[in-house]
Amino acid sequence: MNREEKMEDLKSIDILLAEDSPGDADLAMEALEESKLKNKLYVVVDGQEALDFLFKKGKYIDVPRPDLILLDLNMPKVDGREVLKIVKEDKNLRSIPVVILTTSRAEEDILKTYDLHANCYIAKPLNLEKFMEVVAAIENFWISIVALPKKES
Repeated sequence: MNREEKMEDLKSIDILLAEDSPGDADLAMEALEESKLKNKLYVVVDGQEALDFLFKKGKYIDVPRPDLILLDLNMPKVDGREVLKIVKEDKNLRSIPVVILTTSRAEEDILKTYDLHANCYIAKPLNLEKFMEVVAAIENFWISIVALPKKES
């Protein structure tokens, strides 16, 4: 089986990106669009919106349950650490993998998020090309390599 056939066999997934930086959100969207995988990306700009999306409140009542969450830590309204804590404490959401994608390289943040059961911690590269590579690598890993839990009905 060649690479293109393998790509066709992969299912598309729903990804929630919680990112308050419009530039970083645009770069992530661009990197995901460049891939051959046809994933659906939903973008929210603060922690409260992320929680509303996940708990299907307000304008998010009809959104799908994401298969993967890309979460920035330093967001307005509700901090990413609190979003992570709430997600991992909720029996219906805790199985969703959460990838921390943040500018923070602080050891305290790394330890805290793993204590809160983050699945992965990635410090955003400052270089544009490297950032695009990181997002593509996240997508490849979580879609091509990892077995994700089936969505609950």
